[in-house]
Amino acid sequence: MRPAKPLYRFTAPLKRASRLPVWADVLLRLSLAFALIGFVILIHWFDREGLKDTHDGVISFLDVVYFTMISVTTTGFGDIAPVSDRSRFIEAIIVTPVRIAVLFIFVGTAYNFVLKRSWEKWRMAQIQKNLTGHIVALGFGTSGSEAVRELIERGTEPANIVVVDMNEDRLAQAEELGCNVLHGDATRDETLNDIRIAQASSVIVSAGRDDTAILMVLTVRHLAPVIPISVVIRASDNELLARQAGANTVINPVSFTGLLLASSCHGEHIAEYLTDLASISGQVLMEERPIADDEIGMRLRDLPGGLGVRVYRGGRAFGFWEKEAMALQAGDMLVQIIPATANGTNSS
Repeated sequence: MRPAKPLYRFTAPLKRASRLPVWADVLLRLSLAFALIGFVILIHWFDREGLKDTHDGVISFLDVVYFTMISVTTTGFGDIAPVSDRSRFIEAIIVTPVRIAVLFIFVGTAYNFVLKRSWEKWRMAQIQKNLTGHIVALGFGTSGSEAVRELIERGTEPANIVVVDMNEDRLAQAEELGCNVLHGDATRDETLNDIRIAQASSVIVSAGRDDTAILMVLTVRHLAPVIPISVVIRASDNELLARQAGANTVINPVSFTGLLLASSCHGEHIAEYLTDLASISGQVLMEERPIADDEIGMRLRDLPGGLGVRVYRGGRAFGFWEKEAMALQAGDMLVQIIPATANGTNSS
């Protein structure tokens, strides 16, 4: 019996991106802080009788402004101080919470727009600098997310996967898995250059729309002429277009589902076995690999460690029953069925 696949769940809060530009957001925060300071100035002015100036004994409006600023900023020189019970009560109950709020506003603004942005830019630069041999997933919808989870189950480090999507909630799910994420349009050169597409090992495209997926394939192929590209295409008419755009592998989930349904009509276990072959959670796996030196001259069906089913030679595919598979040659690419345990996976 196949083991149950782990259930991945991520619940994100309802949110909407702010439409304010950065300068407007900063101005709004600072306006709130100064409004709170102005509120405290008014309170101190109306309660100036409760304040004492050790310099000249007179509390002017300038003294009130001065006392408010050194009070809110917690400087406290002591030359002006509250002396009445009411003034001290006001300082404790009203001014102190305002002081804390103003500090949070200034510190939060500095963190969000200076420290955090600088840190994120530095961190992204470090990640980009070390990106090489990574797997890129363009789109993290149903197919893309399942592909990424399957890659992780097969042993790919999440830190070696980069997910690009325009949906923040999907990116949050990918980040929860430990992947690198980038919010951007994967049909644009600058987005793909940011994730060092030319240094990637392979690309998975699952855009949800065939036209968008084909445009992504074209953009990737333009920037990385030799990188392997796998794309999900839902309309059979577009499969040829995807290949012409540069995709190495075109997967049509509708057609594959139809194949499984048709196979089930000829035996209840055929579809189960095909699904088993495609998943890391099953008892067997499909493995594609180059021929080893000590396998040259062997028959495909005699490969050690599994069952050889197909050999690719000179751009053509040969089955294990064909004469070309009776003597393997240098440069052959082999497709073999192996036990899941041979790949480090328990098949209990």
